[in-house]
Amino acid sequence: MRELPLDSAFVVFDAQDSGCVSYGVEVSGRRWFVKTATTVRSRRSLLRAARFHAAVRHPAIVRPQYVLDGPTLVYPWHDGSVLNHATVHGSDRSALYRFQQLPLRNVERAIDTILDAHLAVAAAGYVAVDLYDGWFLYDFRARRLRLIDLDEYRPGPFTLDTDRLPGSRRYMAP
Repeated sequence: MRELPLDSAFVVFDAQDSGCVSYGVEVSGRRWFVKTATTVRSRRSLLRAARFHAAVRHPAIVRPQYVLDGPTLVYPWHDGSVLNHATVHGSDRSALYRFQQLPLRNVERAIDTILDAHLAVAAAGYVAVDLYDGWFLYDFRARRLRLIDLDEYRPGPFTLDTDRLPGSRRYMAP
C-alpha cells in the first residue's frame, strides 16, 4: 500500500481541530480511510494511535491496516455516520439525534459495545482520553457501532506532560 491517490479522494476531512487531514480513497476497488498529520501535535497523536492499536484488539475498534511513514494511518473504510461530526466550524449532531430515536434495545446494544471495547482497552493497560460521541461511528442499516479515532488513548496511569488533555473544554473537569 504505497500509492494512495489522495488527489482523487471521494471525501476529504480537512477542518478537524486535531491538526490531521483525512481522506476517503479507493484503491483496487477497496475503500480506505487515510489519516495524515499536518502538525507536530497531530504527528505525536498518530504515533500514539499506532502504538495503541498495536496493543489493543476488539472487533468494534477500527484498527489501521497500514502505518506508513509520516505517520499516515490507513484504515479500512466502514459505512456509517459519526454521531457528532465536530469540525473547526462547529458540530453536526443530526446522526446523534437519529441515534437517540432508535429503539432502546439498539441503543443498549451500542452502549454495551462501547463498554465491552473499553474492557479490552483496560485489559491492555490503556485508559480512555478524549472519548466523546464524535468517536462513535454508527451504521444505521447494519445496527452496528464502531469506535474510531482513538488517537489520544494512553497507557495508564500516566502523568500529564502538557497544560491540559486534548478535547473540548466543555468536557473537562474544572
